[in-house]
Amino acid sequence: MIAQRLAAGIEYDGSEFFGWQVQSHARSIQSTLNAAISTVANETLTTAAAGRTDTGVHACGQVVHFDSAASRSEYAWLRGINSNLPADIAIQWVRAVPADFHARYSALARTYRYVIINRPVRSALDRHRAWQLRTPLDAGLMQTAGRYLVGEHDFSSFRAAGCQSKSPVRRVEHLEVIRHGDYLVLEVRANGFLYHMVRNIVGSLVAVGSGETEAGWIGELLALKDRRAAAPTAPPSGLFLAAVHYPDTFGFPSPPSRPLWSVDWRDR
Repeated sequence: MIAQRLAAGIEYDGSEFFGWQVQSHARSIQSTLNAAISTVANETLTTAAAGRTDTGVHACGQVVHFDSAASRSEYAWLRGINSNLPADIAIQWVRAVPADFHARYSALARTYRYVIINRPVRSALDRHRAWQLRTPLDAGLMQTAGRYLVGEHDFSSFRAAGCQSKSPVRRVEHLEVIRHGDYLVLEVRANGFLYHMVRNIVGSLVAVGSGETEAGWIGELLALKDRRAAAPTAPPSGLFLAAVHYPDTFGFPSPPSRPLWSVDWRDR
């Protein structure tokens, strides 16, 4: 039987995983998902993802694809895979796609959200889903500073040392910092991201929001193209892969509505 290509939307709590990619001696999201899909297909399968999230990073709108010769309805794939997954991973939808679809290379852009809890007292419920900071932060200043990053730039100052991308140039299409009570959420959409790029941006914007430096410093960092000049990397716990954007022709569902820590703040 000829193999069919399928795409799936996934959400996961990355707290107990050592990132997306298969590792020989650690629990990964990809290996856990591969095992569940292979059980349903009754054959050994592997998945390719839109983005490889790091240890402790979460996803609301990750997308993967896989090929299988098994004859299953989209509903059967959805129910079957979820019944073989642990509680911290869940498939949200499955769709048949053309053979040339690729979860990573067919994507037009990706959106990440980073959540900060900004209050004197720590949260027990969000300890794995936010960066908890006691120092007061000015979301308006952070938003002003973030405007320097919108557009096509060399993001070397926000690129981790282990980055394997050939070029540091990326195009940021949207960046917004919103406060909702004790929560600050940074949302950034770009045509691609460098290794630790979002977390490095957050770390430097926090330096602005806390009054440690001025908003114009972000523009200076871009010009310097030197990671050593920027602020420390924000922790992974607050980072979510929120959405992967594809041409409308694929007809993929939007990510489902989220609770407080990952809602679409523009719809507030």
